[in-house]
Amino acid sequence: MHNFSYKDGELYAEDVPLQQIAAEVGTPCYVYSQATLTRHFKVFDEAFAEVPHLICYSVKANSNIAVIRLLAGLGGGVDIVSGGELFRALKAGVSPQKIVFSGVGKTESEIKMALEAGILMFNVESEAELEAIHQVAAEMKKKAPIALRVNPDVDPKTHPYISTGLKKNKFGIDITVAKELYLKAAQMPYLEVIGIDCHIGSQLTTLSPFVDALNRIKKLYKELSHEGINLRYLDMGGGLGIPYHEEEPPHPIEYAKVIIEAAKDLQCTLIFEPGRVIVGNAGILLTKVLYLKQNREKNFIIVDAAMNDLARPSLYGAYHDIWPIRQKERPYIVADVVGPICESGDFLAKDRKIPEVKSGELLAVMSAGAYGFVMSSNYNSRPRVPEILVNKNCYWVIRQRETYEDLVRLEAIPDWL
Repeated sequence: MHNFSYKDGELYAEDVPLQQIAAEVGTPCYVYSQATLTRHFKVFDEAFAEVPHLICYSVKANSNIAVIRLLAGLGGGVDIVSGGELFRALKAGVSPQKIVFSGVGKTESEIKMALEAGILMFNVESEAELEAIHQVAAEMKKKAPIALRVNPDVDPKTHPYISTGLKKNKFGIDITVAKELYLKAAQMPYLEVIGIDCHIGSQLTTLSPFVDALNRIKKLYKELSHEGINLRYLDMGGGLGIPYHEEEPPHPIEYAKVIIEAAKDLQCTLIFEPGRVIVGNAGILLTKVLYLKQNREKNFIIVDAAMNDLARPSLYGAYHDIWPIRQKERPYIVADVVGPICESGDFLAKDRKIPEVKSGELLAVMSAGAYGFVMSSNYNSRPRVPEILVNKNCYWVIRQRETYEDLVRLEAIPDWL
């Protein structure tokens, strides 16, 4: 259940008709359900209630500060991958001691910013980064808390673009050399080695890759313990999938059961970095049909949302259900749902069996709460769309629609032109 449902033939977000939001805010826009966000976080968090744990929401999935504030208020921390995400997290009121900093390309200024804030730990992705963190920490005369992100070479059986745990991926440190690097880190005076991190990919729909990865990490964990390196945190990353179409991913309770069992002999706090599983089905992209077009080959439904608003279909061939706002008996057609961008790759759905709609009708692109607005752009000089948070029978604009002035606000024409 995601709190987007039909009532008397009209689609609602919680107790607010989407027709009302479209009339008052305009389209396209993203709409999120607070009840869904809350429930998804609590289900994941409560699944691990029997063990010491910390849920660090993956900010990259949806970085709006209102969403971050909501989840922080439920006891969550965050997983970040940039200085900008750190800034957002602190702005939203997240405790620095609940922030983990991942990502392969941390800059010197980002490392300094994180050390000044006093984050829980850095998830280090290379030997060169380890040395860079140590150097910045030495200059600041601070100890940097670190974990190594270990690449266990486990196939997550997901889309190649969102696989991160194979040895051919850019992420993490090869598990075969991780022990040696841990021993080196333990001797570096401005580092505090406190954890081990592993993240194998996104949108996983089976449990076996998680268990395989954890078993490989456990072996390293125990080897390090024998060397006198006692780690306090095991960060299992995120990656649990959601149903977009016909997927049947494990429930967080099933996931927790196998992870708790596999990690029961480890004396550490478990950290998880869920993103998509928290926000994915908590949001939709609301769009309006502009025109209908036919040629000898195809039907096209041209809408006012485009690949710059939701990149996943164009980028990954990702599937999103598309629902008419008005539910009624009508014939179905097969059509491409496309946007106004001047690219052949600008589509939200291809060869989709969809109810026949008319110009001016509203459509909801479902399961768009994760990797939706955060991946949007201004391509074709299109202002980015607003984000709306619905709470029961009211809503709040948590990000305003950009204006044309916003598009050029940071640009300048040289004096000689």
